[in-house]
Amino acid sequence: MKIVENLEHRAGKDAEGKTGDGVGILLQISHRFFSKVCKPLGIFLGSERDYGVGMFFFPQDELKKNQAKKIFEVIVRKEGMKFLGWREVPVRPEVLGSRAAACMPCILQGFIERPAKVARGIDFDRRLYVVRRIFEQSSDDTYVASLGSRTIAYKGMFLVGQLRPFFEDLESAEYESAIALVHSRFSTNTNPSWERAHPNRFIVHNGEINTIRGNADKMQAREENMESEYLKGELHKVLPAINSSGSDSAMLDNAIEFMVMSGMDLPLAVMISIPEPWASAKTMSQKKKDFYQYYATMMEPWDGPASILFSDGDCMGAVLDRNGLRPSRYYITDDDTLILSSEVGVLDIDPGKILVKERLHPGKMLLVDTIQGKVIDDDELKEIYAGRQPYGEWLDSNLISLNSLKIPNQKVPSYTAKECKRLQKAFGYSYEEVKTSILAMALNGSEGTAAMGIDAPLSVLSEKHRDLFGYFKQLFAQVTNPPIDAIREEVVTSTTIYIGADGNLLEEKEENCRMLKVDNPILTNTDLLKIKNMKKEGFRPV
Repeated sequence: MKIVENLEHRAGKDAEGKTGDGVGILLQISHRFFSKVCKPLGIFLGSERDYGVGMFFFPQDELKKNQAKKIFEVIVRKEGMKFLGWREVPVRPEVLGSRAAACMPCILQGFIERPAKVARGIDFDRRLYVVRRIFEQSSDDTYVASLGSRTIAYKGMFLVGQLRPFFEDLESAEYESAIALVHSRFSTNTNPSWERAHPNRFIVHNGEINTIRGNADKMQAREENMESEYLKGELHKVLPAINSSGSDSAMLDNAIEFMVMSGMDLPLAVMISIPEPWASAKTMSQKKKDFYQYYATMMEPWDGPASILFSDGDCMGAVLDRNGLRPSRYYITDDDTLILSSEVGVLDIDPGKILVKERLHPGKMLLVDTIQGKVIDDDELKEIYAGRQPYGEWLDSNLISLNSLKIPNQKVPSYTAKECKRLQKAFGYSYEEVKTSILAMALNGSEGTAAMGIDAPLSVLSEKHRDLFGYFKQLFAQVTNPPIDAIREEVVTSTTIYIGADGNLLEEKEENCRMLKVDNPILTNTDLLKIKNMKKEGFRPV
């Protein structure tokens, strides 16, 4: 928690400065702590990992809260497990800002006993996953921050300094964990709320997933054909896999959680969701290329500037986006501690104790296995997974490429120049689109590159007839990313110019001059000042 407190400058807050966008911590479940605090409540937990702990955000309304609690208890029994009891999490609401306090939920922990026939670890967590998904579809007023036998999430709409004093559990000397993932949120795609604070159930996420609409839609499109031997006969209980009302990071967490619960290792699920750039990598082994190509036929990249940390309570890892647009640096010390953060200096470390000082490279992954007590680097980890199956043989035998398909022996339709112009006009193609986009694709078979900014009006509001594709735009968060092309990506939404009595531009406002506003100018203000004898066309008075 000291790390997140030292990263206050990376967190968002309201104008009052007393409510944050969200702060939280993901920890291993401390058996020493929970066995002690549950005993006075008459909840006997048994041995370590023989029980699951849920962190619930219930409504403050007493009737709705009791109804939701009863629904959860019934679902647990119907799924063949024993519910052990509820614990009200001791909190200090007085430390909150007014906005956070106004929407604060009632925070309770629920405990479930592990059935004797279910193995500890992922098998038990899979049963808890099914319970949670059924409950989420049965109760709209309650959010389950976490429900598992290995990890638990404490989070909320805090400033970075409010997490520790709000949750009394986090100040207890009895609480022990070998893993801690912390995050301070700066809301970009969605508004702050208690539910949207990080950590999610598997990941914390510093960045944006720009391809989120397509990712979520494609996951939903696959659901009809999904199968899993680990969720046999129960898959319908957990679908849909993606909660479309969540933030981009919450949806990525949904996808990774679904893959893990369906039988995939957590590092593997992250690898195929956020792959490194492999198609043109000249130094990458063919075995790794085959691995990535095989999974590329099933899962599109969840792409965007992001540094993502993940954990299931046994392992903890980090992966950086393929372009390296988010910082991610780490130290390894001589007392077997790994500290990874978005910047250095988050903790005061004696330089003499540091064994390794490195950064995470674009598309690369770092993994800590707490069971083996070992740090596994990117090359070793990916070679292990790439060598598990004969991916190259599978691709050679089953992959069909478009250039291998037979072309029908039919003449390609052709048009005269007059017919072509008539069709282009009918379908809304402009001269610029033909020249910059279509011509490049026709001649070179590739898309022309362009900056992210666009100054054209929305198609639905445009006075001109637009082509069908103009009504569909990719949604992405253009916030703190460094510009790839700083000149072309400079966006000037409007500018005011001053015109003297002689019709020439003035460098600054003068008496009796005319003020004109240019909306969405292509030229910058500096360029406009160089233009003389401006015509009134294209301008409108302020």
